Amino acid sequence: MIKGKITRISGPIVRATGLGAAGLFDVVEVGKKKIIGEIIRLEAGRGKETEAVIQVYEDQTGMQAGDEAVSTGRPLSVLLGPGLIGTIYDGIQRPLETLFNQDGAFMASGSRGEALDARKLWHFVPSVVEPVETTGTKAKNEVVSTSSTTVKATPGLVLGTVKETESITCKIMVPPHTKGGNIIYIKEESDVTIDTVVAKTDRGEEFTLAQWWPVRVPRPVAERLAPDEPLVTGQRVIDVFFPLSKGGTAAIPGGFGTGKTMTQHAIAKWCDADVIIYIGCGERGNEMTEVLTEFPSLIDPRTGRSLMKRTILIANTSNMPVAAREVSIYTGVTLAEFYRDMGYHVAIMADSTSRWAEALRELSGRMEEMPAEEGFPAYLPTRLAEFYERAGRVQTQNNATGSVTIIGAVSPPGGDFSEPVTQHTKRFIRCFWELDRDLANARHYPAISWTDSYSEYAEEVRPWWDNVNVNWARTRQAALDLLKKEQRLSEIVRLIGPDALPDDQRLVLVTAEIIKNGFLQQNSFDEIDMYCIPSKQLHLLEIIMEFHEKAADCIKLGAPLIKIQELDDDEDDERGTIREQLSRLKSTYTNDDIAGLAAFEQRMLIVLENLAQSYIQKERL
Repeated sequence: MIKGKITRISGPIVRATGLGAAGLFDVVEVGKKKIIGEIIRLEAGRGKETEAVIQVYEDQTGMQAGDEAVSTGRPLSVLLGPGLIGTIYDGIQRPLETLFNQDGAFMASGSRGEALDARKLWHFVPSVVEPVETTGTKAKNEVVSTSSTTVKATPGLVLGTVKETESITCKIMVPPHTKGGNIIYIKEESDVTIDTVVAKTDRGEEFTLAQWWPVRVPRPVAERLAPDEPLVTGQRVIDVFFPLSKGGTAAIPGGFGTGKTMTQHAIAKWCDADVIIYIGCGERGNEMTEVLTEFPSLIDPRTGRSLMKRTILIANTSNMPVAAREVSIYTGVTLAEFYRDMGYHVAIMADSTSRWAEALRELSGRMEEMPAEEGFPAYLPTRLAEFYERAGRVQTQNNATGSVTIIGAVSPPGGDFSEPVTQHTKRFIRCFWELDRDLANARHYPAISWTDSYSEYAEEVRPWWDNVNVNWARTRQAALDLLKKEQRLSEIVRLIGPDALPDDQRLVLVTAEIIKNGFLQQNSFDEIDMYCIPSKQLHLLEIIMEFHEKAADCIKLGAPLIKIQELDDDEDDERGTIREQLSRLKSTYTNDDIAGLAAFEQRMLIVLENLAQSYIQKERL
């Protein structure tokens, strides 16, 4: 322990002397309440005692100059082990439910809570060595160090497993920075606490169910892999038009009320990630309340159990200490890397990185640093890069394949996408889902703009989609081109009206409207349409594009557009015209009824072919 004295207090920034022997980013307990802080700068002037600049993560009301500051000698770290899933933490891994039981609705400064319950029993099943009976002086499960039984304690080695929830099995692994050596003891299958020693090495190391890891240090991997497998979200505009890879990075920028949080909720519920980590970083209290009340009640569609059985929530509302907001995203990504190292696919929802950047700006201002554009610190791009670069699809140290996918919401003030956080974020992400105010006001969900959004993962995931449907790339590009053409035509229509356009151009407007309403728009309250499997997604788009191609052929033969719009398939008069049915296909046929979609497709093609043949015969006559 290194002890010092507080000399100056400026909001969450505290200066203290006597901590010159401490290290940068070491944890410090400040004041009489032992408030947690972190050394972020060490300054030594000529002829002066070294002064430590500390950012504290709690309310420091009542703190005084002259109070004691004690360095713990270790960096800010989180405890990794079974019990993380289903827990709600604040930005420095204090369990909020425990603190609520201790202090009530508002946390008291200096309050502590165990990150993991040290009294809870977990059923440990060894993986390294089968339990063996021994006699004489050897204890049960002691491993004899011979070539046939020696097991080396290599980083990432799975010592055993613990059933954390019905959905997640926690692997107890050798920490990355181990001393090595041979395992000389492994615990037999039994119920243990997180502090129980389950393995020992001949170099004196002991391994328990839990391990500490500094939040600002990325966990090592064996190899980074290509992001060639998409994160399937069930949202058509994302999966088909702007796909995101497992291990990829995406941003959802949008003004107030455009649906950033709701889009992240839908992705969290429906995506095929194994573990979800939701970071509420500086959001309003009512939004976080909605998350905390809704997530436990959401049912995981893959297992039928509560979504919290594979979710960790980190809640840092806008009225909580600003420094804890800054560190919360590092806490979240460290928890994600822990499960990635077990071979799981983890998705992080960071809502929102703009509030995190505002915390950086406030802390930077209190440290009297030179501001850059709009008052943000000059190192804002570096910090954003450090966060997003921790995403990736990797081969872990135990030869498993895992990934961390980061989806960050951006809340530009006034919806101005030219502001620094949005612009710098675009430099470090490869998938950009821009939310459109007009779409949101028109109740078009998701309000992702198909003209301003983009994805650089399309080529990487193309082989995966080719296994689903070889026409994915062609159909996707044709639909995007048609929507761009419709945008150009809409500008003309606003000037002279649609009736002045020829039928082939008016057909573009009709088909684009069908794509918007029948494909891009999704009803999150519709039991059929709330989630769409990949094969159905592309089949829907293929049918719409086939309608456009065949209708264009009919127009070339002389058929008027009005007649094409009035066509029906004669199957059932109540179903309406083919055009109307195309807009309702998404909610008419379930994910299991692909045969029904194919049957409609055949009826539609027959009707259009009959129309074309009638005009071919007229031309011959």
